[in-house]
Amino acid sequence: MPLAFRLSCFTSPPNLTHQRISVRPKTPSHFPPPKLTTLPTIRAVQENSEHFAVSPAKPRWENILSTAASLYPFYVTAGGVVACLKPSAFSWFVERSPASYTLSLGLIMLSMGLTLEYKDLLGLFRQRPLSILFGCVAQYTIMPVFATLVAKIFGLPPSLSVGLILLGCCPGGTASNVVTLIAQGDVPLSIVMTVCTTLGAVALTPLLTKILAGTYVPVDAAKLSISTIQVVVAPILLGSYMQSAFPAVVKIVIPFAPLFAVLAASLLACSVFSENVVRLKASMVAVTLPADLSLMARAQTMLSGEVGVVILSVLLVHIAGFFVG
Repeated sequence: MPLAFRLSCFTSPPNLTHQRISVRPKTPSHFPPPKLTTLPTIRAVQENSEHFAVSPAKPRWENILSTAASLYPFYVTAGGVVACLKPSAFSWFVERSPASYTLSLGLIMLSMGLTLEYKDLLGLFRQRPLSILFGCVAQYTIMPVFATLVAKIFGLPPSLSVGLILLGCCPGGTASNVVTLIAQGDVPLSIVMTVCTTLGAVALTPLLTKILAGTYVPVDAAKLSISTIQVVVAPILLGSYMQSAFPAVVKIVIPFAPLFAVLAASLLACSVFSENVVRLKASMVAVTLPADLSLMARAQTMLSGEVGVVILSVLLVHIAGFFVG
């Protein structure tokens, strides 16, 4: 047998290759894979696995709570309308102030402290000191400057100018922490900035009002420091401690914390607003106007004068500060 014939046994003859190609479908696109209607849940096989693990979806009731907590502007607006039409609706809360206000603020900060770890708060001072410094500087530059500009543009009298500038020189409050919690922002940074700006108000608020308004507004350093510890620092530390000491209980409470903080903050805002509505109505009655004017006509007359300019000035300061911030 020739050598060429023996070697040909180990090679693929041309006709076999033709047969393999002929049995394959020419247009495989006629059989597309089925589309997935839902995404599969991916989990890591082992703890040390390099694959990413997808956390399970939240229960429906937790999503409902999260959605309800995001309606903070609606609650405040609805409460403001009620405060305008019937200020006495919040009298039960206003009559117990300032204890009711302090207790509510403390509970709000406690609910946020449950979501934080103690090491996260302390770690901010080591890892992000420039972020804290930048936030504090922005607080005491953006708002005071805008308040001064608005007061000069509208030509407010000295007494109203001092009030508007004093408003701009005030530190950040609990409402900013609540909004940061709703927006799923950097809550530890927001809380640390609130503490730092509040403690800094002891020196900066009188200094800035003296420079910008020419009027010295004294601030009780001891009282402000004690209030900051009671309302902000102590509840946050207590919440962080409860998270580490009673994790099972805190895990049950945490889904309700944002909604509770939002409702409590809304109640506070609307209660304070109802107090101002009562004062505004009293001043409208005291103003010398024709006796036959209705309350609505009196309100229009007041808003078209100095009161309207003050309201517009306050709105402009806050809107400008919001967008620049």
